[in-house]
Formats: sequence, C-alpha cells, structure tokens
Amino acid sequence: MQDHKFSDIEIAAVYRAIVERRDMRHFLPTPVEPEILTKILQAAHHAPSVGLMQPWRFIRISDLNLRQYIHKLVDEERVKTAQAIGEYENTAIGFDNKSAEFSRLKVEGILDCGELLVVALCDKREQHIFGRRTLPEMDLASVSCAIQNMWLAARAEGLGMGWVSIFDPLALAKLLDMPSDAKPIAVLCLGHVNSFYKEPMLIETGWTTAKPLEELVMENSWQHT
Repeated sequence: MQDHKFSDIEIAAVYRAIVERRDMRHFLPTPVEPEILTKILQAAHHAPSVGLMQPWRFIRISDLNLRQYIHKLVDEERVKTAQAIGEYENTAIGFDNKSAEFSRLKVEGILDCGELLVVALCDKREQHIFGRRTLPEMDLASVSCAIQNMWLAARAEGLGMGWVSIFDPLALAKLLDMPSDAKPIAVLCLGHVNSFYKEPMLIETGWTTAKPLEELVMENSWQHT
C-alpha cells in the first residue's frame, strides 16, 4: 500500500500551526509583504467548497479613510453588543458584570494591522444547488474553511490574524458597494505582531473557558445531560 503520509517534520508543522493559531487583536503597524499576502489569499482559495461554488470574495481595504469608516461601524456595534449583554444579564443566572467585562475587551485591531480585508459571500448564490438544497448555509461553511486556511497560513508565516464579526452587515455591504445578494461575514485584521497569545485571548482575559474535547464527542446518538 502506498504511503501518503507527510514526513514527521511536515506533520509536526501542520499540527503546530493548528495549535498555535490565535484570533489576534494586537498588531504592529509593519506592512505585510505583498508576496506573503498573495500566498495567504492563495491558501484561502485552495479551501474546499460545496459544489465547488467558491463563494468567497475578498476586498482589500487600502484606503485609510475607508478603514476609519469600517472601524466606526465596528465600534457602533461593539456598544450595541455590550447593551445586549447587559439586557441578558438581567435574566440570566451567573452572568453578572459581563457587559462591563465586554466593554473592556479589545475586540479588533482595525486601525493597527498591516492589512485589512473584508470577506464576503458572493452574489447569485441561489444558482448553486449542489450540496445546498437542504443545507443552504454550506456556502458560509465553505467561506469559513477559506478563512481557516488563511489563519493557518498566516501563523506559519509568523503573522497574526483576527476575525472581526461585530458589525452591521447591511451597513458594511452598502459602504463597500456590494450587490444586494452578497453578504460580508468577516473583517480580517492581518499583520505582524509583537507576540502571540499563549492561550486564546478570551481565556487569557478570563472572559470564558474552553470545554475539553471529551465533552463534545458522542457516539451513535446525542448524549443528553
């Protein structure tokens, strides 16, 4: 039988990138080399997609005024998110002070990162039926695979990346002149960092904890607790 395995060194590198990938919020202003940006976007374009629809679209934000507008949209939604968390606090048990904690979190690095990219679902997605007739959200799953490829490639290149999802998609789509049936799903901050978080930032800041794998794996049926 033919051995299709990578070498031990190559396998270790793949797993290292997976384990050390972080959702970064702190960046240095150092520019990202154009050839590295191209390699990272190529990594995204190698992602699997349902029916090979390749629903990802990337908009590189090189205009500094536009970057400021996007930051404003994110900041507006950050305030609304804090308010929504506060409203939930009034009804939830064990959720005290989360609104204040959220307000102190750094949730983006839009004004600091070397490159800013907006990732969107393409328009005319209704034409793609293969694999989406019962699960139309598989277009979003496909774009998520592309973003994960970018994250791993960026980490391997020594760059940090942060996925910002705190924004009004309709407002951002209008700002970027997107077709009415396209949808932005991510503002990606990409760039050089001083260091990578030892743990995911939300764990380091005490916002939450991670569940162990054994709590999330079931066999043959759903395990009700």
